[in-house]
Amino acid sequence: MPFEPVIGLEIHAQLLTRTKIFCGCLTTFGAPPNTHVCPTCLGLPGALPVLNRHAVELAIKASLALNCVIQPESIFARKNYFYPDLPKGYQISQYERPLATGGWLEMASEQGTVRVGITRVHLEEDAGKSLHHGFPDSDRATYLDFNRSGVPLIEIVTEPDLRSAADAAACFTHLRETLVALGVNDGNMEEGSLRCDANVSIRPAGSLAFGTKAEVKNVNSFRYLEKALEFEISRQIALVEGGGRVKQETRLFDSDTGETASMRSKEEAHDYRYFPEPDLPPLEVMPAFVEQIRASLPELPEARKRRFVTAYSLSEYDADVIVRLGGAAEFFERMVAAGAPPKAAGNWLQGEVRRKLKEMGSDDVGRVPMSADALAELVSLTDRGVVSSTVAKDVFEKMWATGRSAQAIIDAEGLSQIGDEQAIQKLVADAIARHPDVVTEFRAGKTATLGFLVGQVMKASGGKANPKLVSDVMRRALTVLLSEATRPRIFVDTVLVPLYTDRAPAAMALKSRQSIVDVPGQKPFHGVPCHCRAQFFREEFLRHHQCLERQREYYSEGAIASAEDALARIMSQLEQLCQREDACEVMGELLRKLDVVTKLSEWTEPRTTH
Repeated sequence: MPFEPVIGLEIHAQLLTRTKIFCGCLTTFGAPPNTHVCPTCLGLPGALPVLNRHAVELAIKASLALNCVIQPESIFARKNYFYPDLPKGYQISQYERPLATGGWLEMASEQGTVRVGITRVHLEEDAGKSLHHGFPDSDRATYLDFNRSGVPLIEIVTEPDLRSAADAAACFTHLRETLVALGVNDGNMEEGSLRCDANVSIRPAGSLAFGTKAEVKNVNSFRYLEKALEFEISRQIALVEGGGRVKQETRLFDSDTGETASMRSKEEAHDYRYFPEPDLPPLEVMPAFVEQIRASLPELPEARKRRFVTAYSLSEYDADVIVRLGGAAEFFERMVAAGAPPKAAGNWLQGEVRRKLKEMGSDDVGRVPMSADALAELVSLTDRGVVSSTVAKDVFEKMWATGRSAQAIIDAEGLSQIGDEQAIQKLVADAIARHPDVVTEFRAGKTATLGFLVGQVMKASGGKANPKLVSDVMRRALTVLLSEATRPRIFVDTVLVPLYTDRAPAAMALKSRQSIVDVPGQKPFHGVPCHCRAQFFREEFLRHHQCLERQREYYSEGAIASAEDALARIMSQLEQLCQREDACEVMGELLRKLDVVTKLSEWTEPRTTH
């Protein structure tokens, strides 16, 4: 019998307030143990709580972003239970009348867009922290740090609308991004400021009834949440299929084993003996206060992704990465405003900037030691061809280390890209002269050798040559074959001299060529030595290339390129056949095909009328 999981989440998010929810103690993480405490957060007799207004504002902001209805009146309640790190013996929370209810969020999943209901958002205080490890006597004692006691929290409870472990992790991710974008929570799961409990059960596929749920407690990683739920779903299915019953209990996930283990039986609401907090009046929220907060809401991550795709023509992947990277979205827009092309700006943020942040152990673009305007200048200089991409990366490293501007570094070190065509023509000519064998391979149809020759030019220029211009000049130098009088000197040196060392055999071959044209039935090349045939084929290759070049301005680049490819293939076949005496007829037919290929008017339309 197939089963489906049913999952709901409870997210505990510490609010970014300076002081605790009911007293004036600081919320700073990492202070020495028990230094941010007072009679109120320690629960000493006679101390009374006073509600933190900023905590209420942040809670309302999160609730509005999750499309919740803010209740005009909510009630604080005491949640009674004993635990060593709960000094009062109860936690001040909200139960029957929470701050906000009836919300929803939409997220992408493998099944498309999924809407997840938000049951409630309520305010509460955090507990202290039990320290079980790291002390000489940790094998027999637990230490307590009450600095966290009284830190303001919101708890976000979802409806059981999730149907896979992956969707649950995606929902947790979506909530974190939203809370961080709002400035409500810092998203630091390692420090415990964002934690997740997951309630999971299974039921027969298609059934509407819920099964018995287990709670996986205090998971602080998206990956661990997914792994914990995958294990728990498998465990429950195996248990039911084996004739057992799922117990309602709280379980902990062990990241080392990848398994969950029972912690305690799951409490029901009545076990906590909720009753209204007598020391706090009902929380009344005025509609004008709510609307003031609503007006201050920033653009949320999903909306920003959609705008980046539309406004900047970014791919969905690029937009997602930029929005997820802390502070990158704002940095990106400042770069674009400073003149950087959007696609190039996004690539630099995802590439070099992200790499440097990773070296620092950070994912916060706020730690980049240069302004968005400074990086935009480098990106723009690269885009305009002032420096090559290789040189730009070196400049970026120096900007990161020194804080100097891109232009200052380029000017001081003479790093400007070589964009002068005459200078590049000389480099191209030198590269071709040094590699005649590669040139021969290109002429024989091995067009991949173009990349090798371009690389040689870039190497000779120290990476300063404009790669696009180098490629263009190299392609022209290799394919634009003019008459001997007008052909660039490099071709005279490397191509024509070897071909014309023996004029007599060439004349013999030409005579055979004339017989092919005038008397198609005559057997071509009969009695012509093989090396003369090869020499003649090379001359034909040059002649037909010249013919194509003369037609270039009249026909499309696509037509010229097709003709050049066909010419290269035919010449490759001729060179293979020139050693065979029994292939004279085939060679003659291939030569006639050359005339067809290079007479573009026979098979394509001109692009311009002259």
